[in-house]
Amino acid sequence: MWSEHTILHLVERYGPGLVGAFAALEATGVPLPAETILVATAVYAGTSGRLSIAAVVAAAAAGAILGDNIGYAIGRTLGYRALHRWGGAFGLTDARLTLGRYLFRRHGAKVVFAGRFVALLRTFVSLLAGANRMEWPHFLASNAAGGILWASAYGFGAYALGNEVKRISGPAATVLGIAAVIAVVVGVFYLRRHEAELIAQSQRAMAED
Repeated sequence: MWSEHTILHLVERYGPGLVGAFAALEATGVPLPAETILVATAVYAGTSGRLSIAAVVAAAAAGAILGDNIGYAIGRTLGYRALHRWGGAFGLTDARLTLGRYLFRRHGAKVVFAGRFVALLRTFVSLLAGANRMEWPHFLASNAAGGILWASAYGFGAYALGNEVKRISGPAATVLGIAAVIAVVVGVFYLRRHEAELIAQSQRAMAED
């Protein structure tokens, strides 16, 4: 669905606004590739010079923080019973709900901060924080710090990569692109494997409590 051509077309047309919208929607529980859009837009800004990277990073951070707070409100209002009933339609399975309760019970605000950088948690962490009745001021502080750092790290990092690709061009740029693709594939494989391990661990721990 999200082909390279489609993403590039969206980035060229909507720019920073697209990044903010995707980050906000993903944070409320909608499974969208916000991180991919952020990286693609930042690389485009670096290679084309047509977008302000500061605007891209600001839009990503603002969208992430806004969306997470909406997700928090939804999770706090609906609670675990509703998430158990309807969450599966959005990928929030019973196993992931158990994992969420396990992580929040042991790590609290750290999960909100770190969840912004983990594909497994990014889409659902705000819903789980609300359902776990985490205090909103603590959630807001951790969420804002994670959102700003996430947007800055991926945004400015990808922008620098775009500048480098533009500068070197030729065979070296091709090698750099292939290395980036390999890194993404390895990262996805690791996260899927680690998710299964975390879910198994959480189920054992919750059963013992």
